Parts: sequence; structure tokens; C-alpha cells
Amino acid sequence: MTDLATPVRTPPLRSRARAPAAAELAMVPWLALLDAVQRERAVADLQVVEAQPGDYVCKIGRQANYWFGLLDGLLKMNNDGTQGMPITFTGMPPGGWFGEGTLLKREVYRYNVEPLRRSVVAGLGIETFHWLLERSIPFNRYVMNQLNERLGQFIAAREIDRLDDPDTRVARNLAALFHPVLYPGVGTLLRITQQELGYLVGLSRQRVNEALRALQAYGLIRIEYGGVRVLDLAALRRYRAADAA
Repeated sequence: MTDLATPVRTPPLRSRARAPAAAELAMVPWLALLDAVQRERAVADLQVVEAQPGDYVCKIGRQANYWFGLLDGLLKMNNDGTQGMPITFTGMPPGGWFGEGTLLKREVYRYNVEPLRRSVVAGLGIETFHWLLERSIPFNRYVMNQLNERLGQFIAAREIDRLDDPDTRVARNLAALFHPVLYPGVGTLLRITQQELGYLVGLSRQRVNEALRALQAYGLIRIEYGGVRVLDLAALRRYRAADAA
């Protein structure tokens, strides 16, 4: 009989991995860039796992062995809160691939990536990742574009961190989750709760709700059941509460 006071240990992510289904392979955008031989190797190497809150997709100090992509769910990239103030660097909705910079340098992770809810994560092994870089110009361009767009995203995140107005913080952070290059799986509707958005922005659920209502009144978004639909992404990116007042 199991002692209810004893926490249940979840097997490591790697031991729970499986081969991707055909529908899951269709969610990997860069596969279409590969020739037949390259695609065959990539598909054979890809693994998929269901990650739950409490799991670590990436953990500070661990060696980087996979290039990861989110097929379903929601992830957050953050620092180690035990070493000081907890900081969420970014949220990652479906369609995003991440960790290429660490793989290129064959380093250990300098950040944690954790699921905010049940998430389906795909992983490509580091050796296949480098093998594709050496043989596929389109794959190289895809990775370079990812690096460039992510750099812009983190520069914008530094600006957002200095904003005092909660409505503007919510607007800018929400716009980042709809990035069409980094997160092509989102489209115009993001499945996210106000509590989850609060975790990413660093605000209470109640304050996030107020901000979303203000953005909806301004015609930038529409709050729908279980998510948020963006009506004007360009305007959401440059939104400032002072200008909207």
C-alpha cells in the first residue's frame, strides 16, 4: 500500500520519451526544408515526451543534448530562483524551437525551462542537429533566423522589464507570445489562462484581467474562452497605456 504522505516520483523525461506520431511530425516546421536523406535521419532521431508541471525540460548546469520544440502546451524559461530573485525570461507557446545557441557551443544550460501545464515536447539529438547544420543550407538559414529573432526578443524583454505600467507590460509580453517566426504554431489565438499569463508577466491574475479588459476595449485583442485572440499585433507591440489614455 502506498503511503499518501510519500511524494510520487515521476520517471525522468528521457525514460518517458517515444517516437513521434505522424500528426506530431507535421507540426515540425523545419522538416519540410530537408531533402529525403536528411529528413529520414531527423525523423529517426526525433523523440517526443509529455512533460508535466514539476518536470524540467532544461535545467541549469545540465549538459545540452537536445534541440527542443514545443508541439502543445506552454513552457516558461526562467532563472534559478534559489540563487536570488526569480526571473521569467520568456514564455514559449506551441511551434517554438529553442536551445540552439547552447547546442552550438556544446555548453551546459544557463536557464531552466519548465512546463506551466501538460506539454508535448519534441527533441532532436545534438549530433543530428550538428549533422544537419553541416549538410543543409536551408536548415542553417532556419537556425540563423531563429537566433536573430530570439536576440531581438530578448532585447525587447529588457525594455519591458523597465516598464512600470502593468497594462503596457501585459501588452508587450502578450505580443511576444504571438511572434510569427519563433512561434508559428500560435496563429491569432493563444490558449492561455490569466493565471499562466500572470506567471510570465510577474503580475497577479486579477491585475492581468484588468489589463486584458483594457486592451480589449482598445480593440487590440479579444478575450475568448480559454485564451486570447490578437486582432492587431502591430498595435499590440507598440502599445503604451499613456498613449491610449
